[in-house]
Amino acid sequence: MPTPFDVPPDLLIERLAKYIKEEVGEVSPPHWALTAKTGAHAEHPPRDPDWWYIRCASLLRKLYMKGPIGVSRLRSEYGGRKRSGRRAERVLKGGGSAIREPLQQLEAAGLVEKIGKRGRGLTSEGRSLLDRIAAQILKELKKGNGD
Repeated sequence: MPTPFDVPPDLLIERLAKYIKEEVGEVSPPHWALTAKTGAHAEHPPRDPDWWYIRCASLLRKLYMKGPIGVSRLRSEYGGRKRSGRRAERVLKGGGSAIREPLQQLEAAGLVEKIGKRGRGLTSEGRSLLDRIAAQILKELKKGNGD
């Protein structure tokens, strides 16, 4: 059975975000999502109006690859460099609300669960969703190559 390890991450995240937007009713961007930055390192809010669904898909993939993982570690994963003018640049963590709230919505949808003090991980339903989408992508890639 193909897994998310076997497909390109950009294709998986794109397809998963589309699925979450259309099929998962519990996930919806809050009112502040279009105007808020994703962390102190960002200069502007995301330009893509569907960035919330992309973030949810990306979180699901990260939980599959590295889970269980906590919000603090995920903030480090989604952080970036802060430009400070003439001073040396430094690395900052990503914003907590842009990680915690999507995780809470994915929990309500039954795709993510808390695992004690270790953080959050995927449920069996979430794992099977990622496996199913990865299988579809791999099938299309093989079909496109003429194999």
